[in-house]
Amino acid sequence: MRAVVVEQWGGPEQLVEREVERPRPGLNEVLVRVRAAGVNPVDWKTRESGGLIAWGEVPAVGWDVSGTVVEAGPGVGHFRPGDEVFGMPLFPRQAGGYAEYVVAPARHLAPKPAGLGHVEAAALPLAALTAWQALVDTADVRPGERVLVHAAAGGVGHFAVQIAKARGAYVIGTASAGKHELLRELGADEVVDYRETRFEDAVGEVDVVLDGLGGETAERSMAVLRPGGRLVTLPGPDDVPAPREGVSARWMLVEPDHLGLREIAALVERGALRPVVDTVLPLADAARAHEIGERGRTAGKIVLTVD
Repeated sequence: MRAVVVEQWGGPEQLVEREVERPRPGLNEVLVRVRAAGVNPVDWKTRESGGLIAWGEVPAVGWDVSGTVVEAGPGVGHFRPGDEVFGMPLFPRQAGGYAEYVVAPARHLAPKPAGLGHVEAAALPLAALTAWQALVDTADVRPGERVLVHAAAGGVGHFAVQIAKARGAYVIGTASAGKHELLRELGADEVVDYRETRFEDAVGEVDVVLDGLGGETAERSMAVLRPGGRLVTLPGPDDVPAPREGVSARWMLVEPDHLGLREIAALVERGALRPVVDTVLPLADAARAHEIGERGRTAGKIVLTVD
């Protein structure tokens, strides 16, 4: 099969297409014919870091996949060949999603949302699950609460805006001015241009902050939390600010989640969640996809097609 692998940990030029052996599913695993693969910041961070961020011994990248089950291993009872699925297998261990085929534990996948093509479905898993697990499982966002989403037009951010809104929250997003219209279309009640305005001066008190930036942004976010407020930060455990009385701050790392994927699919099917796809490229252009992503200017997701 064709797969994009890392020749040597380093820059985007190290991503090359190769012929490799097709994997075989084991117990409770399925073999998926990949139709599209999502691209996430953790992909290029892993490529740069020598695999230190996402654990594994093989020079493979990519987790988000959407495709068709072609073989079910022993013990799999809920998927059959021909089923269309999407998911984020094995994270944070290497999955090798930039490929024609991928093997995944069956419970790391879910039925593809009805009405979505594979490109849109491949944009969902890692970013949408991150937003879901941060806002629902970790912060327990409730109706009427005020939620501040940093980097709200990015991969995780644009899903977080929609998920918070679906939970009945009042949603505030930070983004550059050119992305404000998109955020309003996705349901944001307020938008703040972080280049022109300090968010602390604009948002008032909030109940929940979802921080995808870390560093100074995480520290400053503590000041806008009202008593009982919750900060969830995503970049890393070192970005968790010092505790303050009456509020909490936690780091969260996304994990494969069959039930979470089903909840996300249900939101998509009822029109409450839609993936925004910024750029679509063929698998052979994975290096270019990383170059585009690392510029930090995309709105929504980058997706590779696997024909």
